Amino acid sequence: MAEEERISLGELRIANEVVGIIAGLAATEVEGVAGMSGGIAGGIAEMLGRKNLAKGVKVEVGEEQAALDLYVIVNYGVAIQEVAKNIQRNVKQAIEGMTGLDVVEVNIHVLGVHFPQQQVEEPQETPPVRVK
Repeated sequence: MAEEERISLGELRIANEVVGIIAGLAATEVEGVAGMSGGIAGGIAEMLGRKNLAKGVKVEVGEEQAALDLYVIVNYGVAIQEVAKNIQRNVKQAIEGMTGLDVVEVNIHVLGVHFPQQQVEEPQETPPVRVK
């Protein structure tokens, strides 16, 4: 079809927050990611819940391209470089597949390490015998 024959129905704009939510969900699907981070508060990385996934992502969206910075907390014991590469791959695929934008950068910032909670068994106290 020649350029003159194409009819434009309008333009499409995807909000930065939409791209951020897609990126946050794609990142948290990667094994080894404990969660997204909203920044460092008092020297400790703050882990965000699922409702705030876009807050752990900075996005720049142009007409055809997107660049992202993701702030994550990883689980203790994982290979951080491998997890970061998997995040980059998963985020790029999700955004390009859902929005059609060309993802030119996915920068990963690891702000913390999540340690598993150790379950401490408290000794069961037996109540004192009051009657014989």
